[in-house]
Amino acid sequence: IFSLNFTQSDPSTFILMGIPGMEDVHIWISIPYSTSYIFCLLGNFMVLFVVSKEETLQKPMYLLICMLALTDITKSSTIVPKALCIFWFNLKGITMGGCLTQIFFIHSVNFVQSGVLMLMAIDRYVAICNPLRYPTILTNARVVTLGLACLVRALLFMVPLPLTLSRLQPFCANRIIPHTYCDHMAVAKMSCGDITVNRMYGLVIVFIVLGFDLTLIALSYGLIIRAVLRIPSRKAHQKALNTCTAHICVMLMAYPIFLFSTLTYRFGQGIAPYVHIILANLYYLLLPMLNPIVYGVKTKELRDKMRKYICGMSSTGASDSEPL
Repeated sequence: IFSLNFTQSDPSTFILMGIPGMEDVHIWISIPYSTSYIFCLLGNFMVLFVVSKEETLQKPMYLLICMLALTDITKSSTIVPKALCIFWFNLKGITMGGCLTQIFFIHSVNFVQSGVLMLMAIDRYVAICNPLRYPTILTNARVVTLGLACLVRALLFMVPLPLTLSRLQPFCANRIIPHTYCDHMAVAKMSCGDITVNRMYGLVIVFIVLGFDLTLIALSYGLIIRAVLRIPSRKAHQKALNTCTAHICVMLMAYPIFLFSTLTYRFGQGIAPYVHIILANLYYLLLPMLNPIVYGVKTKELRDKMRKYICGMSSTGASDSEPL
């Protein structure tokens, strides 16, 4: 009651409800939330640490894995702390500025990550189809430049989004957002004005950016499959395709959930709200936690180096605990 009264007296504040219909179990939901977040941070920071320490890993493929780790850390950190405040302390208020900032970072990071996945597909294409020219085509400097280009692309596409939302003020709904974070369309639907521009812009940028990235990914893998089929040795087939396994797993986890979550919020009126919210949170929680595991398991060189540091820390801890 206090939160609702506060919201009505302060027109610059929204209320995030968490997961509607499941308020009684918010404290239990916070357990997998916080656990996933901790493992996400540990796994991704471990990847960044190992690659930065090992000169043999400072190659284009591992730089791209580091970019993916940075997007995972940023993505989950934009969502989880506020959600835990809702679950643990019932702190549901968020200012208009805070809401727009959260929307900007959420969508920007999503587009940067899509760009990184696209660059990973190109990296695999060059490594398999042009192995002799790989060191000259994809240098570390070129990969960093392409990564920055993905960042600039995301920022340019996302700057108009909070601006179009801010022009919808004043909002005439009750300023209650049935979600764990500020979603673009959830905020837009609270306006009593015309939200056609917001609805169309959100869909157009999703299809332009993701459509471009998925087209290049499909083209890269089409060329990879064609090149692999030309290799007479079955063992060589398997070795070539194994280098793509981790990337394929990450894409199969990321794109379907993101697209389903984005489209159901606009067109899935028959889907229960908590289903959409749980799916959206899986994208921001489960995937950032699983990505370093997938690359740690499927990439032998990275796996070996991570095992070396983990075993080294374990042995150090054991020796420190021995009595004098």
